[in-house]
Amino acid sequence: MRTDVACSLTVSSPVPATALLQVALAAPTAEQLTVLPGGQPVAAEELAVPGARVHRLQLAAGETTIAYTAHVDAAGPPRTVTPAEWAEYVRPSRYCPSDQLEGYAGTEFDRTLPRSELVAAVAAWVGRRLVYTSGSSRPVDTAVDTLLLGQGVCRDYAHLTVTLLRALEVPARLVAVYAPGLSPMDFHAVVEADVDGVWRTVDATRLAPTSSLVRICHGRDAADTAFLSLFGGRATLDAMTVTATVAGDLPAPSDEPFPLP
Repeated sequence: MRTDVACSLTVSSPVPATALLQVALAAPTAEQLTVLPGGQPVAAEELAVPGARVHRLQLAAGETTIAYTAHVDAAGPPRTVTPAEWAEYVRPSRYCPSDQLEGYAGTEFDRTLPRSELVAAVAAWVGRRLVYTSGSSRPVDTAVDTLLLGQGVCRDYAHLTVTLLRALEVPARLVAVYAPGLSPMDFHAVVEADVDGVWRTVDATRLAPTSSLVRICHGRDAADTAFLSLFGGRATLDAMTVTATVAGDLPAPSDEPFPLP
C-alpha cells in the first residue's frame, strides 16, 4: 500500500543558527528534501544516528523554508529486539522515569499476563486514564507529570505508556511517525514494545490506525525524536504543515487490536 507524506517548516532567526531535523522517513521508496534560506537552496548534511536519519542544517539569518516529500510502497519486515536494544529500552530516561513508577505499575497490572496481553492492557489503561487535550502539557513534562495531570497530547500518552511498560520490565521506546487518518494532521508519537522478541506497535491515543503508520525515527523518549531542534541565536518555528495519505480506505482505529500482529 503506497503512502505519500510531506511536511513544510518555516524557521526564522535574527542570526545564523544550527538546526537538527528529523522528518525524513526511515526507509523511503523516494524522497526530496529542500532547504531554502533566503530563497537560495542549500545542502543538508545527513548524520548517522542510531534509530534516526538526522539532517543538520546551517541556517542563515532571516527566514528559512524546509520542504520534505516522500513516499513508501510497503511496510518493512518485523523488527527483532537485539540484546543491546533490550538493555537500552528497559531503563529509565529523561521523560520516562520508570524507576519512579515501579510500585504503582505493579499494583495496577498483572505481571504474569502473556507479554502481548500485558502490553495491550497498559496501552488501553493509558487511553482510559488520560484525556487528549491540546496545549495542556509543557515540553518539560515527564510521564509522572502526565499521570498526575490526567491529560496530554500524543507524546504524553506515549511517554506514560513507555514508562509503565519499562516499570513492568518490558522494553519500550517512542516512535515518531507520519499518521494517515490523524485529525488534525501533525507529526505523531506512538510506542513500540518488546513482544516475544519483536517490536510491536501500540498507540494509546487511538487517533489513527496503526496499520497505516510510517516510521520516521525511534528513541528513548521525545528527547531523541523531536522533529526539529534549534541551537544558537533565537531561532523560532513560525509555521508548519504535515500531510500523510494512503491509497485506498483506512481502517477505523477503534477496530484494531492491541497490539498489532
